[in-house]
Amino acid sequence: MCRLSILGRAHDAGVLDIRAHDLRMAATDRHRTVDDAPFGGGAGMILKCEPVFDAVETVDPPRPLLLLGPGGRRFDQGMAAELAGGGGFSLLCGRYEGVDERIRTDLVDGEVSIGDVVLAGGEFGAMVVVEAVARLVPGVLGNAASTTDESFADGLLEYPHWTRPADFRSMVVPEVLRSGDHDRVARWRRAMAIARTADARPDLLAARGITGEEAAWLAEFGLTIDPSFLIGPSSG
Repeated sequence: MCRLSILGRAHDAGVLDIRAHDLRMAATDRHRTVDDAPFGGGAGMILKCEPVFDAVETVDPPRPLLLLGPGGRRFDQGMAAELAGGGGFSLLCGRYEGVDERIRTDLVDGEVSIGDVVLAGGEFGAMVVVEAVARLVPGVLGNAASTTDESFADGLLEYPHWTRPADFRSMVVPEVLRSGDHDRVARWRRAMAIARTADARPDLLAARGITGEEAAWLAEFGLTIDPSFLIGPSSG
């Protein structure tokens, strides 16, 4: 999957270096076993220490090495930016019922979770992390502004978009977007982003707040939100 679309083009151009390693590479039995039943009984199989430690030590991957696990830091855009700004990182995908505790406590540098869901393995979770981080690496996207003018970039959901035709089944694109007044468009987009966030993700706006200037932009376009979000005096 990392060889397709944006990631694939960035890999081929030498902008990204993404490598996948099979834990079975370090298995020593003829069945290349990497899991075993848990001590104490119970359902499921557990990834064993020996092949996982040996595989990591053989490959010597870039650090930090993060385990995909439910107890990890919740992955978000802020964490994606941190990882993109570092010198590289590695992900260890769990499987089955989980991993031997010694892998978590003595091998990896931390854990990351993509949310409160249970998957059969960490591979799809790892792809979420890789995709989100890779987009923030300079040179991966054709337009550098794509990563700064989108949802979560400033603690807000992105403003709504329209394209041609301007009138489709009597559903008309807002006049401001067709006005040619770029400063007004910019103010309207920020106001719409704030209003949209207040409606759909008030938790984000509560953490971020809005400035007095932004409150004035909301008023300019007839938009109102709960004044408790205001973190400065309104200039409107």
